[in-house]
Amino acid sequence: MLLRIIFVFAVFITQFHIASAQQQVIDKIVAKVDNQIVLKSEVEISYLQFMRSPEAQMMQTTDDVKCRVLESLIINKMMLARAVMDSVTVEKDMIYDQIDRRMDYFIQQFGTVAKLESYYNKTIDQLKEDLYPQIRDQMVTQKMQNNITSGVTITPNDVKKFFNNLPADSLPYFSSEVEIGQIVRLPEVNRKDQLAFKQKLEEIRARIMNGEDFCRLAKQFSQDPVSAKNCGEIGFFKKGELVPEYEAAAAKLQPGQTSQVIESQYGFHIIQLIERRGVEYNTRHILIKPASSTKDLVAATAFLDSIRNQILIDSISFAKAAKLYSADKQTAYNGGMFTDEETGGTRIAQEDLQPAVFFVIDTMTVGDVSMPTKFTMEDGTEAIRIIFYQKKIPAHQANLIDDYQKIYAAALEEKRNNAVNEWFDKTKSKVFIDINDEYKQCEIMITQQ
Repeated sequence: MLLRIIFVFAVFITQFHIASAQQQVIDKIVAKVDNQIVLKSEVEISYLQFMRSPEAQMMQTTDDVKCRVLESLIINKMMLARAVMDSVTVEKDMIYDQIDRRMDYFIQQFGTVAKLESYYNKTIDQLKEDLYPQIRDQMVTQKMQNNITSGVTITPNDVKKFFNNLPADSLPYFSSEVEIGQIVRLPEVNRKDQLAFKQKLEEIRARIMNGEDFCRLAKQFSQDPVSAKNCGEIGFFKKGELVPEYEAAAAKLQPGQTSQVIESQYGFHIIQLIERRGVEYNTRHILIKPASSTKDLVAATAFLDSIRNQILIDSISFAKAAKLYSADKQTAYNGGMFTDEETGGTRIAQEDLQPAVFFVIDTMTVGDVSMPTKFTMEDGTEAIRIIFYQKKIPAHQANLIDDYQKIYAAALEEKRNNAVNEWFDKTKSKVFIDINDEYKQCEIMITQQ
């Protein structure tokens, strides 16, 4: 049975994309939901995004797709309207954190801040201001959806029924997948070199104490790529949310005061307290990360080569070695295995692998553990790793044995969508909804049985 609602929250339409679309679409309001509106450009962009997905192949006509897209957008707007009535909000700090993440992504796509600003003819601060209402609405909608679906669960029997009800000719065909893991080793910088980097930060602190601007020096010297662009500011945090050394130093400061140089697992910091607000505090910092030498990289490589040999002779399992020795905590807690972001399972589509990982396993056979290789982590840190090629799953049509985790996720999503549908049918009479005649054939306001 075709889901009535395609996606309630999956589509993220950036203000940037809408601006581009409005140059091609004569924009107009196609639906009103209380004080919220749905623009034709939103429908068109969402439609184009959805048509790239596998689910689009299940739809019968273009009109059918656009009706479902419009319905999804209307449900989003209705959640926003109800959120106002029910006083559902999201903290500003969480919104700004998400904006920073989005902006980092855009900067990465364009290559530099200057290129991004030049393309849109706006400063980073102006672009963030444009994004704020959209990100806020997105997060409030997600919170409302979570409230509606919080009690939804499924059993193995539910999963089986869901799969058996899928038409045979609609079963998805999955491309080749792999199960792979890694053990990461960070080169240990010798103490003499560490102290040289600490001395550099001591000199920067002295300049601040002599009246130089913390913001300017953070932008110039801090090796925290995210906060450096924002004068070193990291936003509000509560006790227990940052590393202990950082928290302990921040706790001793008064607003405007700057700490001594402190050391954490990330490197050396100087911290300035901006504001306390109840149990939360906002700080900015300058981070210097000691850089590893060739000698340090050689030592890390030798260590992992020893671990690899122990794994190959069954002296230790890969999973145990990952938990004991890997510096990548995200995979270490899962026995070193990579996981799929959507399903949480360990099977990863080959086309989704990072190129550096793909080219390593491309020369391996199942069961192999690679030689230690150097790579760059997301934060720019150089590291060494070994990769375990545990399993390969050939391309195949979906079945319950091989694809239980994916089918479970799809069944759970359908049940959550059904819960949202039921909420929509019960709630829509309490909210003003007006749909343009262009979409009257969609019959969105007809209650589904």
